[in-house]
Amino acid sequence: MALNSGSPPGAGPYYENHGYQPETFFPPQPPGAPNACPAYPAQYYPSPVPQYIPRVATHTSTPIIRPQPKSPSGTVCTSKTKKALCVTFALGAILAAGVLAAVLVWKFLDSKCSVSGIECGSSGTCISPSHWCDGISHCPSGEDENRCVRLYGPNFILQVYSAQKKSWHPVCWDNWSESYGRAACRDMGYKNSFYSSQSVIDNSGAISFMKLNTSAGNIDLYKKLFHSDVCSSKTVVSLRCIECGVNIKMNRQSRIVGGENAALGDWPWQVSLHVQGVHVCGGSIITPEWIVTAAHCVEEPLSNPRYWTAFAGILRQSFMFYGQGYRVEKVISHPNYDSKTKNNDIALMKLQTPLTFNDRIRPVCLPNPGMMLDPTQTCWISGWGATHEKGKTSELLNAAEVHLIEPWICNNRYIYNNLITPAMICAGYLEGNVDSCQGDSGGPLVTLKSSIWWLIGDTSWGSGCAKPNRPGVYGNVTLFTDWIYRQMRVISPLLSSLGSH
Repeated sequence: MALNSGSPPGAGPYYENHGYQPETFFPPQPPGAPNACPAYPAQYYPSPVPQYIPRVATHTSTPIIRPQPKSPSGTVCTSKTKKALCVTFALGAILAAGVLAAVLVWKFLDSKCSVSGIECGSSGTCISPSHWCDGISHCPSGEDENRCVRLYGPNFILQVYSAQKKSWHPVCWDNWSESYGRAACRDMGYKNSFYSSQSVIDNSGAISFMKLNTSAGNIDLYKKLFHSDVCSSKTVVSLRCIECGVNIKMNRQSRIVGGENAALGDWPWQVSLHVQGVHVCGGSIITPEWIVTAAHCVEEPLSNPRYWTAFAGILRQSFMFYGQGYRVEKVISHPNYDSKTKNNDIALMKLQTPLTFNDRIRPVCLPNPGMMLDPTQTCWISGWGATHEKGKTSELLNAAEVHLIEPWICNNRYIYNNLITPAMICAGYLEGNVDSCQGDSGGPLVTLKSSIWWLIGDTSWGSGCAKPNRPGVYGNVTLFTDWIYRQMRVISPLLSSLGSH
């Protein structure tokens, strides 16, 4: 969290403010008028940044990924006997390599659905995610079209996709029960998580509803649903699968403006992600098992989940040596992440063991489709990143208030010169002074709406820290909600008996 970096525009090293990467400096900015920012170079792309030095004593001073020792480059064969042995060993090595390659190909084909697609239930057929809920049945049993559910708007209105009408429709409250809510939550990847169902007035402008046919017998939720232009209760289902976006203190506006140390329970979804005892990036809890972070944090060689440990509910880095760390089981980077432009900079981590929620550890809410944010929406950032440019990792968790900056402003030639894509969000202040910095990468950009905290961004990149006309850039989580649920569904296969009550 950078406050008052102190460097005038155009002075000092020119670099990006995202997480652990090899050190690379950029040449000084082109000269300009005093107190004026030059045009952002058009050919410039966000790229690797200086490695920061942890302030906290750690097991190893930097995350070291040790390469395996190389084998000898070759063996000299002189006598006929040695030549025969060499040929034999060579043939054996080729045969072993062929077997290994075949096994790897089989493994790849066997697990292709978990990497790039969705498996059609028990049939094993793998289809592209783009075919899920597109109104055309691609699975042999039609699973891709009868498991289409989402939550809409700040009121969590349950909507089901209609293949017949090729559109989303709210579910009428008539005859609703919690067993159906549990089924819908499982279909979104929440496993056994369920918080509440309640009736609310629909404000989506829907003129057609999905209603439950209670006489349909003992079949699943989706087969009970039918189209209706009438909803007797005049209310629709609001579904909460998890108690998210809640903290023990709701009034903090007067305390964190400008950036200050956080207190326990302020940002209970914030996690610190470590590699070999070193804080590398931040992340946000969305379920007991799932964490959202940035894709650039898990670029090779850090894509291996064995390197990562997550710490939750702890404010001080030094206390994390004595606190309980959670090992990471799986790392999923967005398939369209571009390491050059930092487009689609989002990733997921699945923990080996689930978190236990309490006042210090809670999930943040994923933004639902239909969330209307103001162009300059007030947001908050948090993390253990450097408190000034080229600084050290902070010992304490810091937080600060920032504001969204409209894309057309951020893409001005004197700011980021059309480098901001729809998958990115700008937030901060054009005058500088408050910003994210090295070590904050992957951490949350949240906003408070309808008394709920929503995760709308993950810390991605920016030119320097807290410089004028160089605000922070964040991954646009509102664009990735469907992708996140899809990964949760893939890892948690659909149950065949959903909603059979």
